Amino acid sequence: MTGNPTTGDGGERVAKVIARAGLCSRREAERLIAEGRVAVDGVTLESPAVTVGPDNRVTVNGKALPAPEPTRLFRYHKPAGLVTTARDPQGRPTVFDKLPGELPRLMPVGRLDLTSEGLLLLTNDGALKRRLELPATGWTRRYRVRVYGRVQPERLAELAKGLRIAGIAYGPIAARLDTQQGANAWLTMSLTEGKNREIRRVCEHLDLQVNRLIRVAYGPFQLGKLKPGAVSEVPPKALAEQLGEAPPGPSAARKIGTAKAKPRPRKPGDRKRKISAKDPGAGRNEGKRSIGKKSHAHRRRPA
Repeated sequence: MTGNPTTGDGGERVAKVIARAGLCSRREAERLIAEGRVAVDGVTLESPAVTVGPDNRVTVNGKALPAPEPTRLFRYHKPAGLVTTARDPQGRPTVFDKLPGELPRLMPVGRLDLTSEGLLLLTNDGALKRRLELPATGWTRRYRVRVYGRVQPERLAELAKGLRIAGIAYGPIAARLDTQQGANAWLTMSLTEGKNREIRRVCEHLDLQVNRLIRVAYGPFQLGKLKPGAVSEVPPKALAEQLGEAPPGPSAARKIGTAKAKPRPRKPGDRKRKISAKDPGAGRNEGKRSIGKKSHAHRRRPA
């Protein structure tokens, strides 16, 4: 028997429910539905345009879905030379080929291209992924950029107004020159949109050639001292605070694939360090506690 048992309002799309259970991605779930391998309450689906509620029984290949996992978020230090996709048609290594095997199925929040490196957020929750990627979230992505060419500070300052390149509109970018040594320079660039290859194209527009690109922050989440290839889970309580939600119970969040550093014993007279990361250019993450780095490194000087 086939059909579409539920198409009304309420509940969630069945592909989303399958993905949320950690079985596969939403796109893969839609493929399974098209192949007739998904059923709801014993009725094989013909279309992914079906919503299900907690009382519906969803099966894939005749097996019930596992219980949905709690939302988790990880910081990953992506090395250069890895593709940010689950599979690559050209056979290049991906970030998922290098992740520790004990991690759940994860999705990247945003992307870093093949030669880019630095902070990549990974989550098991598709809804959280979309929420963190939306420009409306207002979270600043901050990068350290090494370029070849002579930097003109006045042209950098103009980026704060936004610009249009080859018909594509780019939003305001806060940029500053950190150092210039000969024909090489280091810049710090912060933006909230993150269009495809945005920093590289903007730098080309300024007659600068990017030869290294490192993402050091995504909103309040910091690369910090995370070593290349290392993964660290964001504690659920800290994640809930950043999302403006009620914090969950005690967390067992831990660093994955790296040795856990032992805390330094407190000495008499030590003061308890407060963490505060108010970033004057960080949009809605302004004033929130940074994750992964001391607060003074999260502040940004005026461009």
